[in-house]
Amino acid sequence: MSTDRNPCNLALVGPNGAGKTSLLESMLFVSGAIARKGRVADGTSVGDHAPEARARQMSTEPTCATVTFDSRRLTVIDCPGSVEFIHDTRSILMGVDAAVVVVEPVLERLVAVAPLLHFLDEIHLPHLIFVNKMDRSEVRWRDLLAGLRAVSQRPVVPHLYAIGRGEGLVGYVDLVDEKAWHFKAGAPSDEMPIPEEYRDRESQARQEMLETLADFDDELLEQLLEDRPVDPATVLRDLARGLSADSVVPVLLGVAERDMGVRRLLRAVAEEVPDAAVTAERLGIAQDGPPLVQVLKTYHVPHAGKLSLARVWRGPLKDGSQLDGSRVSGLFEVNGARSEAVGEAESGAVVGLGRMETVRTGDVLGGSDGEAASLLSLAPPQPMYAFALHAKDRNDEVKLSAAFQKLAEEDPAIRLDLDPETRQTILWGQGEMHLRVALDRLRQKYRLELETHSPRTPYRETIRKGTQAHGRHKKQTGGHGQFADVKIEIRPRERGEGFAFSNKIVGGAVPKQFIPAVEEGAREWLAKGPLGFPVVDVEVTLHDGQFHSVDSSELAFKLATGLALKEGLPNCHPVLLEPILAISISVPSDYTSKALALISGKRGQVLGYEAKADWPGWDEISANLPQAESHDLVLQLRSMTQGVGFFTWQVDHLDEVPERLTRDIAAQAATAA
Repeated sequence: MSTDRNPCNLALVGPNGAGKTSLLESMLFVSGAIARKGRVADGTSVGDHAPEARARQMSTEPTCATVTFDSRRLTVIDCPGSVEFIHDTRSILMGVDAAVVVVEPVLERLVAVAPLLHFLDEIHLPHLIFVNKMDRSEVRWRDLLAGLRAVSQRPVVPHLYAIGRGEGLVGYVDLVDEKAWHFKAGAPSDEMPIPEEYRDRESQARQEMLETLADFDDELLEQLLEDRPVDPATVLRDLARGLSADSVVPVLLGVAERDMGVRRLLRAVAEEVPDAAVTAERLGIAQDGPPLVQVLKTYHVPHAGKLSLARVWRGPLKDGSQLDGSRVSGLFEVNGARSEAVGEAESGAVVGLGRMETVRTGDVLGGSDGEAASLLSLAPPQPMYAFALHAKDRNDEVKLSAAFQKLAEEDPAIRLDLDPETRQTILWGQGEMHLRVALDRLRQKYRLELETHSPRTPYRETIRKGTQAHGRHKKQTGGHGQFADVKIEIRPRERGEGFAFSNKIVGGAVPKQFIPAVEEGAREWLAKGPLGFPVVDVEVTLHDGQFHSVDSSELAFKLATGLALKEGLPNCHPVLLEPILAISISVPSDYTSKALALISGKRGQVLGYEAKADWPGWDEISANLPQAESHDLVLQLRSMTQGVGFFTWQVDHLDEVPERLTRDIAAQAATAA
């Protein structure tokens, strides 16, 4: 059924630790693409070829490989499972034909797959589920299916029924043709009789599968109502239709490290996953026209330069072609760390484009404006975690900027900011591991050694009451001296009104040409108040002063104003203000109480919570949280929600810091200065 079909591009996705890279290795081995399997634990797998991945024994970037099974060419992209690298995963999902969601058979961990399934449904991407590591779980198969149904918005349809569990896992019954197969580690399964004790379970499971498929097929529904037998070809046809339409989610099982169930998974992919041409049609991409390409990922390869992993939506694409003014300088088939040059890529292929310096991840090259719009890439996610950093060697500061530009091309979820207030260079990302991997890449690829520490909070000061202040600057040197005398009034303003200056001089006590210098002097002095931070929401009024016809100058009046503020501000009951974030936290309902306690423990104010729209079983919490308490919020939230909790934030307003904290913060500011 699968011969002579267009190529298919498949993403392996799922929570960290589910065994995606081991599954890719097994796919390559059982299909004959590699002669010998590597192991993640040994750092010898095709998937984890990056140094950062091998050091952590986990995927840190997408890895591409190609297999041929049942005469169908499959490009398989192993995607990172950690939520901190989710932008790379989602970017890949925008350019494939289907996804295999790999999960562990642990009921408590199935919640971790809910956000991923929700995203797949949002983009209407066909997906199957492969329950891996079945030899390590004593959970009943029907209970695992119930757990998957609880986290999937699409109907979950079991393709197989497990025979045995845990160390007693024997094999499976294929619900399509009702044949049983005995697992053999490292070898194809053998057909076996269906055990008597499994006949009723298998029959019931198949009936449930058929009833689900009948919701989308009137002919099948009629067969069931008339109690007529349903042949395997009909079941397979409806599974393929349902998968292609993203109306059902087939579920398979196995043990990737022992090659169990992997051939059956490959057969399901070869027979049921839609062609690349079907995906293009779904997205409104015509098959006739100039080449149309979407960049899914960018790599900077040592000694080879920039490589753009791209989906060819419409081909053929040839080496040397021009795409929107950029020349393809090399066309490659990518397999792990290896890239093999090819002369041409057909529609549906995923290939590497060499040295396209102006091209970025997410770019759509060629085609019409309408086609490009249908392939719009994802915006980088909002940053969740930050390090302040500086180069150990000051001579490397210039090199840091160029290195970071390449790093940001590889990973758009990384951002480097220069905070003008704290004068810190801030590296933003999705979590601590995300940033640690970025620092490793900067060190290994660009020989940059960086030191990191927590970013400083941009506090502010304001005052609670007003006062009168006097400042006189007088200095006599040879020739002209310096003289200025000002009398000012300092008053608080309403929160958020900012700085204001007014002039109430009468009779020329201070000449008009010096008035702007008084205002400028006030602004400069208020940049750092008595507590060590910028002063806001203050009005300064000049109401009297003196000048000297020879010795007065703009500089003298600026200095005199500074002296007046230095004298007056400490008498205005200065208070410290901190930025308050408006945050929206999303968690499964089972974790709502823990999230509420987390907010309260961080001096936050819960504004309310309600069921999250279009997310069954999830809640959304609205709260205000001091920015100073938000640094590790994402780490703690993920820790208590199995990695699935997330939030959005924005700076909302300033509020007073509790007096018990003000002294310590002011002391730290004085030390930092």
